[in-house]
Amino acid sequence: MKIIVQNLAVEYQDEGAGKTILLLHGWQDNLKTFDALASLLSPAYRITRLDLPGFGQSETPPETWNVDNYVKFVQEFIQKLNLSVDALVGHSFGGRIVIKGVATQNLQSAKIILINSAGLSKSKTPRNVIWKIFAKIGGFIIYVPPFYFWKDKLRAKFYKSIGSDYLQAGKLKEIFLKIIAEDLSSSAREITKPALLIWGADDTETPLSDGQRLSQLIPESQLKIINSTGHFAHQEKAQDVAKLIQEFLC
Repeated sequence: MKIIVQNLAVEYQDEGAGKTILLLHGWQDNLKTFDALASLLSPAYRITRLDLPGFGQSETPPETWNVDNYVKFVQEFIQKLNLSVDALVGHSFGGRIVIKGVATQNLQSAKIILINSAGLSKSKTPRNVIWKIFAKIGGFIIYVPPFYFWKDKLRAKFYKSIGSDYLQAGKLKEIFLKIIAEDLSSSAREITKPALLIWGADDTETPLSDGQRLSQLIPESQLKIINSTGHFAHQEKAQDVAKLIQEFLC
């Protein structure tokens, strides 16, 4: 289904009945990432999900958005559908939106659920400081022969080594840089709603240490770890994730 929000055509799905759960996907993903989870939850809940602007079948933002822009967009999406959200679920980048939106009270929900959520900046760690210096130097070196002839491979290898989605961001590169630059630690401290944090123990994108840190920052939170699972816990162990959500919403 399509809906117009902030003059952008947005793809969304709305199924089931009962308490309303709004699902927000991660970076370079779309609403279909929740197919298995929605199938398990829709018999008992109303499941609403959308392609965030710039992803899936939704139009791309006309400007360089930050997290606040995405929060305001989701807020207007909720208002447009006249939703009364009982649980906000955010995976990875979607978790950033949930954290910032609930902290600023622009997004209202009785409970929140974060699945392998992003939001904690690592830009000041010694490893990342070194990589940033190397990136600036490397950006110059790759245009010097013979490195010039290998520049694409060298650039790809560099960004892969630091786990960055920058090269895959396409038109959203500037948005990506603006979003990952924001540390949401202070926002996490402002959340007063009950929060469930679900984490794949083997996540290398947003490691378990991030989940443990967020659990310490969010006052009324609980962290549930799923073993032998990576960054997409809701896909890899959909039944386990659905069960944790159902227990949390009872």
